[in-house]
Amino acid sequence: MKFLSGLKDFLVTLLIAVVIAAVLKFFIVDSCKLLSESMASTLNTGDRIIVFKLAYHFGDPERGDIIIFDPPAEMDEGTDFIKRIIGLPGDVVEVKAGEGVYINGAFLEEPYIAEVPQYDFGPVTVPDECYIVFGDNRNRSADSHYWSYPFISENDIDGKTICRYFPFNEMKIFHTEGY
Repeated sequence: MKFLSGLKDFLVTLLIAVVIAAVLKFFIVDSCKLLSESMASTLNTGDRIIVFKLAYHFGDPERGDIIIFDPPAEMDEGTDFIKRIIGLPGDVVEVKAGEGVYINGAFLEEPYIAEVPQYDFGPVTVPDECYIVFGDNRNRSADSHYWSYPFISENDIDGKTICRYFPFNEMKIFHTEGY
C-alpha cells in the first residue's frame, strides 16, 4: 500500500513538472540552436540561445534587439530566422557600400558587425508595425536587404534573444542598451 501511495505521488509530481515545462516552452521561453553564420561574430553556428517569447507583450521591439521571427514566404524553409532589428516603424533606412547603415540620415554606430556592408540598400521608409532586420554578418546574411519585400511584420516576431548559454565559456546575456 505504501508503495502505491509513493508511486501515485511520484506520478502526480512528474505530471505537474511536464505541464510546467510545456507551458514554459510553448508560451514563455524557448531554446534554439543557430544553423547559420548570419549573426557572426555576435552568435555563431552551433551556439544555443534562449528566446523570451513574451518580450513584446510588455514593450515594443527596439533597435538592436536580436529577434527570432518567421521569415518571408520567399525564404521560408520551415525554420525561424534570427537577425538584429535595425529599422523601426517610420525610420528611413539606407545602407551605403563600404560605409554602413544610416537611420534618418544619421550614421548608425555598430560595433557588433563582422564587417562593413559591401552593398547599397534603400533609402526605404519602414511602414507602421514593421521592422528592418539585418544579420551582424552583413555580407553573408539573407536579410532585409536581400528580400523582395524588406520588412517583417511585428506579428511575425516570435521572441527576443535574451542569452547565449552554449558554448558555456561564451555565455552572454543580451540587452538592447549598448547593443
